[in-house]
Amino acid sequence: MDVRRRPITSVPSSKAGEPLKPKKHIQNHHTHHQKLVKAPASDVQALPLVPLYLTNWIFFTLFFSVAYFLLHRWRDKIRTSTPLHVVTLSEIAAIVSLIASVIYLLGFFGIGFVQSANSRASSDDELELDEDVNTLIAKEDGRSPGPCPAGVIDCSVVSPPPQTPTQMMMVSAPQANVLNMTPINLSEEDEEIIQSVVSGSIPSYSLESKLVDCRRAAAIRREVVQRISGKSLEGLPVEGFDYDSILGQCCEMPIGYVQIPVGVAGPLLLDGMEYTVPMATTEGCLVASTNRGCKAIYASGGATSILLRDGMTRAPVVRFATAKRAAQLKFFLEDPLNFDSLSVIFNKSSRFARLQGIKCAIAGKNLYIRFCCSTGDAMGMNMVSKGVQNVLDFLQSDFSDMDVIGISGNFCADKKPAAVNWIEGRGKSVVCEAIIKEEVVEKVLKTNVAALVELNMLKNLAGSALAGSLGGFNAHASNIVSAVYIATGQDPAQNVESSHCITMMESVNDGKDLHISVSMPSIEVGTVGGGTQLASQSACLNLLGVKGASKESPGANSRLLATIVAGSVLAGELSLMSALAAGQLVKSHMKYNRSSKDVSKVV
Repeated sequence: MDVRRRPITSVPSSKAGEPLKPKKHIQNHHTHHQKLVKAPASDVQALPLVPLYLTNWIFFTLFFSVAYFLLHRWRDKIRTSTPLHVVTLSEIAAIVSLIASVIYLLGFFGIGFVQSANSRASSDDELELDEDVNTLIAKEDGRSPGPCPAGVIDCSVVSPPPQTPTQMMMVSAPQANVLNMTPINLSEEDEEIIQSVVSGSIPSYSLESKLVDCRRAAAIRREVVQRISGKSLEGLPVEGFDYDSILGQCCEMPIGYVQIPVGVAGPLLLDGMEYTVPMATTEGCLVASTNRGCKAIYASGGATSILLRDGMTRAPVVRFATAKRAAQLKFFLEDPLNFDSLSVIFNKSSRFARLQGIKCAIAGKNLYIRFCCSTGDAMGMNMVSKGVQNVLDFLQSDFSDMDVIGISGNFCADKKPAAVNWIEGRGKSVVCEAIIKEEVVEKVLKTNVAALVELNMLKNLAGSALAGSLGGFNAHASNIVSAVYIATGQDPAQNVESSHCITMMESVNDGKDLHISVSMPSIEVGTVGGGTQLASQSACLNLLGVKGASKESPGANSRLLATIVAGSVLAGELSLMSALAAGQLVKSHMKYNRSSKDVSKVV
């Protein structure tokens, strides 16, 4: 608020219509106050702008120059054992110049400090005198004293100057509403911490350890992000999540969580058992399409799955001085006589890790060693990495010239499309098949067997080959894999190799029925560790009956989950291919993949 003094000309009279002059003692008091206000804070006259800068520059230069000169002279005297009190004429001049520059600089900055202090003191005196005058005038007029008596003080509000972008970034909690930043209820202590993080004195990543409260740390970090970026995080929820459950294993520096809807498809009749498959996705039609495929499989007697392999891989890269030396290690590792001793070293990393095989590849003098092992109900990347490290340490005794370049040399291959996974497999290798009856194809899928077989050959086989696809001989396996992975707490990035799939279709039983199969050589899943222990993902695993580790047979739950993934892909492939063959794809997406305010129309 800008408080401005108005001159007192008259005060309302107690008698109607008769002006009354201010009382003498009040007028004198006010006149004295005005004189105080007009009194300058200091009698020091400010120098003109250009000479002031010039003078400051001269004295600053003088100060540092003579200080540098004296320090060098004194250093030379110490080296030559000359007494310091013996000074020359030039040294005397330098000392005098140093003292003069110090006096000037102290006087210049000292006057500024005194002026600012006097200004604050004068401002406080003005406010106190304002209150005294207001009270005296109000008492003489028979009114209650107030902060803004009419005709004495102008209480108009002066708009603040516009903020710069930097100032807008450093908004406080009460100002957050102005920028629509959805402020969180923060205490004074939280506000101090926020300011410290914004200023950089407290690292954002250390909030959890300093506060010992993960939810509070997430809320504070969220507010810091809003203030620094100047962007609102409205719509990103922070409450209602167990941040303790992700500390040190799932996510660092959290500021909230993203909501993804979870739908269910099924029942999926697989190997004589029914499963309700959870799918987390934001793509319309995906769950509905997979559900239709499940319906067709169920009506035809169900699907059958076969687990071919179960082994996670890790391939370090090591280097030798010569290719001959690298080949010697290759022969040693692939020799069956050495496998037992290597297995003992590898298996010490975990009670579930069991080495299955070692395959090597050479590129010049570099050797890539692909270890494969079973990992129980865990997906197993960390487990196999620890076993590989044990073996590398063991090999150093006989191959001391071996230089370990990296624990992963991309011959594994993790989170990348690779022919080695397509051919050799990684994780769980599963084949799932079903025979769909002719009447089901026509009534449920709205197409015919011949059209499906032809479309599969031209699209999934010939079309994918023409595109140079690697493991992508399918319609949309990655859609189903990603949705199930997110719902059950798997690593979504491993959807890359886990979606390797070839879909085959052919007519059987004299061309009446449809035989469909999906072959997926590298499904990487686990039911313990990582995101599987989070509440929502754990609930989805529980829905499938594969929550946690299998007590009867280690690894049984993760293998069952892999077959469910393959069965769900089978249902999704069957339904999408039918929609394409019947020309219903665009129509169904326009119906189910577009927002509609009238829910009855969608139903």
